[in-house]
Amino acid sequence: MIQNRKDDHINYALEQEKSENSFDDMELIHQSIPKYNLDEIDISTSFANNYFEVPFFINAMTGGSERAKSINQKLAKIADKCGLLFVTGSYSAALKNPDDNSYKIIKEENEHIKLATNIGIDKNYTAGQKAIEDLNPLFLQIHVNLMQELLMPEGSRNFNEWENNLKEFVKNIKNTPLVLKEVGFGMTSDTIKKGIELGIKTFDISGRGGTSFAYIENRRNGNRFTYLNDWGQTTLASLLDIQKFTEKVEIIASGGVRNPLDIIKALILGAKGVGISGTMLEIIENYSIEEAIEIVNSWKMECKMIMCALNTKKISELKNVKYVLYGKTKQFLENIRN
Repeated sequence: MIQNRKDDHINYALEQEKSENSFDDMELIHQSIPKYNLDEIDISTSFANNYFEVPFFINAMTGGSERAKSINQKLAKIADKCGLLFVTGSYSAALKNPDDNSYKIIKEENEHIKLATNIGIDKNYTAGQKAIEDLNPLFLQIHVNLMQELLMPEGSRNFNEWENNLKEFVKNIKNTPLVLKEVGFGMTSDTIKKGIELGIKTFDISGRGGTSFAYIENRRNGNRFTYLNDWGQTTLASLLDIQKFTEKVEIIASGGVRNPLDIIKALILGAKGVGISGTMLEIIENYSIEEAIEIVNSWKMECKMIMCALNTKKISELKNVKYVLYGKTKQFLENIRN
């Protein structure tokens, strides 16, 4: 049942222990004599034809069950109160069950929320059109989740349809921006090139380091393929590999983002926005709504604090910040450039 699967995803996402995070391989160079006051620093950004006062947002997570509905209600309230963009989980669950209101309730309870939504690349573009009709989102994410599908006994097996499906999304959906999104396995240059060829202008690279859907599907199905739990490229590795594309297309970073320091690091490497999923799920599990709102609002000021210590007044200046790489991330960059 879809409900059981969605609840399994939530349970195993909360259970998973993250052993490493690529953001720890990046050290920023501190500036001792600041140029700007905190109130001069601007953390606004733009991507997918929309302006946002805050560079981070709540990224796609869940939907399609009563527990998912409760989670979405909490996340949406935080997003609305904090002025954040909120992206729903895959809308396919609502398409399978017209009575499911775990998505629509977001807009019903938060009239002015900045909302986007998500659909799988295995779906026909008409599914995306229905999601747009129902939710009127700021943009539509089209997610690619190949390794997850491979590990799911009930997963898609018609992979040669994906490229044509994406072409049809681009061809038929004109008034709502499209974002091609990974789900925690990372995107490198080959995927960005192919996406550009197919007409995509905004990419969410969603790298390894946060919630692993390989781990989740292995937990659901007897841990048969645990050697694939760390499949894919980390968020930082993906960002470093696609540097030559950051001026040509819009890059959104997600995957393992834990705090404002990780957010700033992603922005330094060319991201226009930063999506957060697992960390937000943990926050609402461990804190009240009021406490969660306080934490998220604090992150806005903390982003400004870090930018102040880097002598940057706006996000576009972060690309000039000096940094040093260590460990596996440094090795990855050196090897992929050879």
